[in-house]
Amino acid sequence: MKENEIEFIDILNVIWKRKWLILIPTLFSIVAAGVISFLLPPQWEVDAIIMPSKFLIQIEGGPLKEVLPVELEQIAGQINQAVYNNIIAAELNMDIRKFPKLRAENIKDTNLVQISVKSKDIEKAKLILYSLFNHLKKELDAQTDIETKGINSEIKSKEIENLTLEEEFDEAKNELNIIKRRRQEIEKEMTDIRKKSEELEKQRHLILKKKNRSEPEILAMLLYSTTIQQNSMNHNTLNELLSSKKIEGKLINLEIESKERLINQIEDEIDILNERKGRIEYSHLIKEPTSSLSPVSPKKKINILIAGVLGLIIFTLLAFFLEYLEKQKARTKE
Repeated sequence: MKENEIEFIDILNVIWKRKWLILIPTLFSIVAAGVISFLLPPQWEVDAIIMPSKFLIQIEGGPLKEVLPVELEQIAGQINQAVYNNIIAAELNMDIRKFPKLRAENIKDTNLVQISVKSKDIEKAKLILYSLFNHLKKELDAQTDIETKGINSEIKSKEIENLTLEEEFDEAKNELNIIKRRRQEIEKEMTDIRKKSEELEKQRHLILKKKNRSEPEILAMLLYSTTIQQNSMNHNTLNELLSSKKIEGKLINLEIESKERLINQIEDEIDILNERKGRIEYSHLIKEPTSSLSPVSPKKKINILIAGVLGLIIFTLLAFFLEYLEKQKARTKE
């Protein structure tokens, strides 16, 4: 315990002995850091947030899935690796050697990319970010354009198919109406034939009741019988034709129902395609390039604090080193 106390007292003695060696250079470092910080031009941070383009794809046997044409990490990586610096510098007539560093990152748990740049010129920094966004948008939207064109092509194809089916549907309905009218005509003909046959049957029955028939009545009775028989044959023929028309009508009804189902199915498919198209998003800025409220560098207070702490540590160590050298010299002389 006494040894520790002696060592601690020795340390304090060394610090006190060489206090000016520690304090003056440290103070000079603080002043130098402060002066340099005040002389350095202020830099603002300008940032923007990008929503990359996205679209939906149909997973086989599953729901629609949202897809990004390029991975967000890849977008951020290309920006951080200065892939676009030369293009932007040429576009804005900037010296590439003085081009500021672009930074990008995928905002956690989102499909957003934040891009930022530090610069003394806020307006130029904004132009850099706008230029960067335009180049990104061109690349990202290329795949989305292909998807949009593909969906439009599918919709057009479905609409043409649907139009053809609707025309066939209308033709079938018209054909069914013609068959219905023809059935009504046949039924009317059959009714007329039946009424005529019943009337002739009555006339023949009256003649048959007579005991003494004249020759004209006998001839009339034979004529009635022949006409009734012919009407019966015509009635049977019309009945067969009516049955045929009923079957034909049922077949057309089935065809109409089938086409109606197909039309509804295609309309549903068109609705799904329109939904996919409606949920396509092209790249856009969620946040326009905006500068920080105050300069982000130089950080004067932090620079002064760091200079003070480092100065104390370095010059204190130097004081102990000098004290060590002094003691070594003294021992050598002894």
